[in-house]
Amino acid sequence: MTDADATRQLPSLLEANARYSAGFTKGDLPVPPGRKLAILTCMDARIDPARALGLEEGDAHVIRNAGGRAADALRSLVISHELLGTREIVVIHHTECGMATFTNEQLREKLRDDLGADASGIDFLPFTDLDQGLRDDVALIRESPLIPDDIPVSGLVYDVKTGRLRQVE
Repeated sequence: MTDADATRQLPSLLEANARYSAGFTKGDLPVPPGRKLAILTCMDARIDPARALGLEEGDAHVIRNAGGRAADALRSLVISHELLGTREIVVIHHTECGMATFTNEQLREKLRDDLGADASGIDFLPFTDLDQGLRDDVALIRESPLIPDDIPVSGLVYDVKTGRLRQVE
């Protein structure tokens, strides 16, 4: 058995799913989110958007990517609004985000060294200033011709130490 085999999570995930599905009662939820809300946030494992925001299954679309970056999520936000009726977007970045710890060139060099891969054509969307990165993402969504002007777009910062959110204008 390799180290990778010993640490595989799939068996425990499938066991947990068996317990979850045994009592599952929400199979009749409609496809559009009940609160007409889309949340864009980071994939950081310390953030549980549903618990932090008091959301239940069916309430909102939750879109996650590295850094909660709008450029990566615009396609999903457009589909959420245009095809599934969301009427508000909330972007959440967080303290201690790994996206502020590297530059594009540093990651490209690491990929070149570790994998022999050329990532020169990829913008990994790092940022150096948490609040400004959030403002930039909110602005990208607000200014997109693919998102109507009457859709409110808000920006919040989640503090990973306290679980609190603060609004960034």
